[in-house]
Amino acid sequence: MLDTVVVITGVSSGIGRAAAEKFAKLGCRVFGTVRSIDKTPPLPGVELVEMDVREDASVERAIKHIIDQAGRISVLVNNAGMSMLGAVEETSVSEAASLFDINVFGVLRTTHAVLPHMRAQRRGRIVNISSVLGFLPAPYMGLYSASKHAVEGLSETLDHEVRQFGIRVTLVAPAYTRTNLDANSPQASSTIADYDRERAIAARAVAHSIDGAPGPDGVADTIVDAALGPWRMRRTPAGQASLLSKLRRFMPAGPVDASLRKALGLV
Repeated sequence: MLDTVVVITGVSSGIGRAAAEKFAKLGCRVFGTVRSIDKTPPLPGVELVEMDVREDASVERAIKHIIDQAGRISVLVNNAGMSMLGAVEETSVSEAASLFDINVFGVLRTTHAVLPHMRAQRRGRIVNISSVLGFLPAPYMGLYSASKHAVEGLSETLDHEVRQFGIRVTLVAPAYTRTNLDANSPQASSTIADYDRERAIAARAVAHSIDGAPGPDGVADTIVDAALGPWRMRRTPAGQASLLSKLRRFMPAGPVDASLRKALGLV
């Protein structure tokens, strides 16, 4: 698969790093983006490229470098992201803007930079990393859920627009995964006392779920399948993510709502 050039954003740790390793082992030429190469451990078989998805110039420079080196981009995996815990009322507009700047506009920037090359070659696959919270919002993760809902809507629309050029867009929606992203999620800085009790309960439930969650390998396998296998609009890793997807699709809203609150201890 040396003719398959894969670009993955956010490979310094977690899901992105695991996916980059799997693509490299399959023989793909892999470019992984990080904010700082000096602070990132080497990744065998992966060419690290400095890129900050929050900055237009940084994204354009990095993609130009990859095109200069490889001549094409076969697959773009938009993995870079951040999370946030807090009630909607507690989350400031500036905090929400920072979250969207990475999770949504970061996807838009890299997509803008890559699509002209994919259109010229008349083929390509874009894999956007969503979350189960992109279709099943959870209390105290409202702005993160909103950002992933945005990624879902953007991805479906984009797929309609670019399939005429031989390009397809697909979503991968993991559940909780044992990574630094989930374990070190920032909290909204301006807390409101009225939410303290429930927020603390929800935070403990989330931490417990992360502690018992599988590592990133299963999600990475799903990303590889989404990138190289038959096209499907959505893929969920086996286990909790797949189960929650089925519950959301086939169960009435009331029982799903009650089940979610019970899982978080909000009864």
